[in-house]
Amino acid sequence: MTDKTTRRNFLLTGAAVAGGVIGSAALQQDRSDIAQSTVQSKVAKSTEKMPERVLGRTQVQVPIFGLGGAGQTPLSWEGKERDAVAIIEKAIALGIRYFDTAASYGPSEDYFGKVLPSHRKNIFLASKTDIRDRDGAWRELERSLKRLNTEYLDLWQMHHVSFTEDLDTIFAKDGAIQAVEEAKAQKLIRFVGITGHHDPNVIAEGLRRYSFDTTLIPVNAADKHHPRPFLPVVLTVAREKNVGVIGMKVPAYGRLFKPGGLDGMHQALGYAISQPGVHCCVVAAETIAQLEDNVKVAQAFQPLSKQELAAIEQRTAAIWEDNTFFRAWM
Repeated sequence: MTDKTTRRNFLLTGAAVAGGVIGSAALQQDRSDIAQSTVQSKVAKSTEKMPERVLGRTQVQVPIFGLGGAGQTPLSWEGKERDAVAIIEKAIALGIRYFDTAASYGPSEDYFGKVLPSHRKNIFLASKTDIRDRDGAWRELERSLKRLNTEYLDLWQMHHVSFTEDLDTIFAKDGAIQAVEEAKAQKLIRFVGITGHHDPNVIAEGLRRYSFDTTLIPVNAADKHHPRPFLPVVLTVAREKNVGVIGMKVPAYGRLFKPGGLDGMHQALGYAISQPGVHCCVVAAETIAQLEDNVKVAQAFQPLSKQELAAIEQRTAAIWEDNTFFRAWM
């Protein structure tokens, strides 16, 4: 089988399961019954194990797809413990080992703490703090560990770092980076990361100032058309320093799948994970069905060609503003 054929199979496989992607409506697809049957057959034959990659300097091997605890999903909604726990349990059953949450994601940490402890040795658990001073960040770390029912985090991240002033505060004498260093010394965290979706230059500067192990940034085809796209700026520094890169906002909360946009998660995820230097991504799920469909796409992943990536970018050229709405969050 040629590379071209393999990539085509990935696109077809993803198209068959795209209907379950977060926020996606009924997609406009024109296929014959024979073609649809062929696609379903390919889904059934897709490997049960997701591709894995080494997450930069951490040297930890993780699946290319992880479960996020934010978004408009039960994982971050009050009063949705039963639904959230069911999604997390299904994620474990499907082979997901990367779980991402944050202290500010409502009850998300509590929900993860109901399920993950019995699987702790087999998963990669990440959380975040948006507190910039040492004492506040330390208190939040203690709270996160308690809520997650764990003795340590694999990854603790400085959350939505948006401005140079944020960096200055974090790296000040009594800044949050002091809590990071103390937590590492006490083996409460294994690795440290920086996240942001506002200004790529701030994230790149953060990577220059400190030996962050990972960065969590927007990776979607619409962001390429933004006047300040993330990938050209951040990936250059990340590659130089062997920083693990995790993609977020991959389907832009489903907005990428509106009429005139992408066909589904097979294109959104395929684009993100095909970017050189991007190791994995995290995406939330509204339902178990959505999670199952997204995992099928990840299992069938094959890197896209330059021509296929360019075609996806072209489809987002007229809708980039709606699909980079998160850039205004600060």
